[in-house]
Amino acid sequence: MSTVVNPSTYQAQLDAKVVQLQQAFAPFNPPSLDVFASEPEHYRMRAEFRVWHEDEDLYYIMFDQETKQRYRVEQFPAASLLINQAMPLLLAALKPDAVLRRSLFQVDFLSSLSGELVISLLYHRQLDDEWQQAMQKVRDQLQAQRINASIIGRARKQKLVLGQDYVVEKLQVAGKELIYQQVENSFTQPNGRMNEQMLSWAVAATQGASGDLLELYCGNGNFSLALAANFKRVLATEIASSSVKSAQFNIAANNIDNVTILRMSAEEFTQAMRGVREFRRLRGIDLSDYDCNTILVDPPRAGLDQETVKLVQEYDNILYISCNPETLQHNLVSLSNSHTIEHFALFDQFPYTHHVEAGVYLKRR
Repeated sequence: MSTVVNPSTYQAQLDAKVVQLQQAFAPFNPPSLDVFASEPEHYRMRAEFRVWHEDEDLYYIMFDQETKQRYRVEQFPAASLLINQAMPLLLAALKPDAVLRRSLFQVDFLSSLSGELVISLLYHRQLDDEWQQAMQKVRDQLQAQRINASIIGRARKQKLVLGQDYVVEKLQVAGKELIYQQVENSFTQPNGRMNEQMLSWAVAATQGASGDLLELYCGNGNFSLALAANFKRVLATEIASSSVKSAQFNIAANNIDNVTILRMSAEEFTQAMRGVREFRRLRGIDLSDYDCNTILVDPPRAGLDQETVKLVQEYDNILYISCNPETLQHNLVSLSNSHTIEHFALFDQFPYTHHVEAGVYLKRR
């Protein structure tokens, strides 16, 4: 079934996740679990809807994950208040205009805690100047309703931007405000308030760390920037060029001068560190000059490959953020041979689902 948002059941579902995670990680003898609860509704900064055409009517739909049946969506309590405010206003503006309606099949929303919004409309046809002029009027209508929205039209090999294709997020982390560019169609943390808690936990866990930090899978610098103050320097890698570009934007926006971002995959960086391959992207950077005692990994659901696990084990301190506790468990079978868990956390990034985000901070035995 799809996510059913019911604040009255929130604590019970969180308690069940806590018990499940504690039981699963008991063999590793972790310390007491730090539990970070989500807001029970309006916690998602992103939402995607298919668009259904029925005579002159136009409405959002989602599909039941079990039955595959479609159902009409008027409001979406999991999404931010800003998204819920924009949803009906956008439809009301689109319905009367055949130019804007024709071949529209999906609408994506990206919002921020700072009050910015990007709306992406996906079409099965090419978009022209007539569409752009009509959509600018829609944007003006939203602005008049105090919806600070940019609008993007997407079709095959086409992207038209009215405004900008990103939001600028402002997060409160460990008593500081951090600025992040979050680009449409790129990965960002979906639960804004949970992201603040996750970053604050990471800052506290690494307090008093020495030397430099190496981060793999850094994305737009989400953790890199928050942790920069705890380390002499931060060396971070990311393979997606759009995320690297955003990370550079964020470094400048926050006036941070001790973070270097490399466009490399974790596997490529491992090869570079082992001397297996040389990379033009590393020209002018002496990896041996870094004194990285701590490594941060926030891998995709597949977890760390075995070569990267071996690389990670060479560091005194390991900060591992996981969106899949099962692959974290698998990696800990190896990592626990050399390290012990000092901090253990559950981040309820996705309420009312079985998904759990976990964090561990390990120190060498």
